Amino acid sequence: MPSISATVTTPDGDCPVTLHTPDGTGPWTGVVMYVDAGGVRDTFQQMAARLASYGHAVLLPDVYYRHGDWKPFDMGTVFTDEQERKRLFGMIASITPDMMTSDANAFFDFLTSRPEVRGERFGVCGYCMGGRASVIVAGRVPDRVAAAGSFHGGGLVTDGPDSPHLLADRMTATVYVAGAENDASFTPEQAEVLDRALTETGVNHTVEFYPAGHGFAVPDNQPYDEQAAERHWEALRQLFATALPN
Repeated sequence: MPSISATVTTPDGDCPVTLHTPDGTGPWTGVVMYVDAGGVRDTFQQMAARLASYGHAVLLPDVYYRHGDWKPFDMGTVFTDEQERKRLFGMIASITPDMMTSDANAFFDFLTSRPEVRGERFGVCGYCMGGRASVIVAGRVPDRVAAAGSFHGGGLVTDGPDSPHLLADRMTATVYVAGAENDASFTPEQAEVLDRALTETGVNHTVEFYPAGHGFAVPDNQPYDEQAAERHWEALRQLFATALPN
């Protein structure tokens, strides 16, 4: 799939992005893909290209841009190398919901400005911490998000005042959440809380679990599960085909 590299200016600086599009002239519906904790890398470039092949212009941002020229993580060893694990979790914690919100508005402005993109409401999808970001953005920027997909996302229900599930009453998007089995960051009990919040506020949604571990959809994650990954691609295809404005 064709792609271009660009920079999106946000209130906090310049965020490198790639925009992946289908073959042809377009314009296409726009989607922002939020990466997992490992950040932008070849695996996600390939995933963004695959999503683009379904008929979307897919923006893949470097959500760690505030860290400058950060050293990439080795996803095969990052969780067993104590120093790298500490660096990883420090970078995850450095991105606040307020930052996600301001970044999302900048990403959507960029998509609106591009001739390859049509419409003013977009899709978002994400993995791991990006799954959480997708739900947060759907609640904090509701007028610009028509569909949100979260895959093996963690922290969707917490005891804090900024828990993503508390944003349910603001959401206008169709929301799809796929949890991983045996995942302490998103348990069946938390899924029930999220499902209830979305139901009570009238959000069109699905909350379900895949029989696979945390990281099932991302090929360079050790728990990658091909069957679950293909199920996730079909879910994304259907979500955006039905919920994004024509």
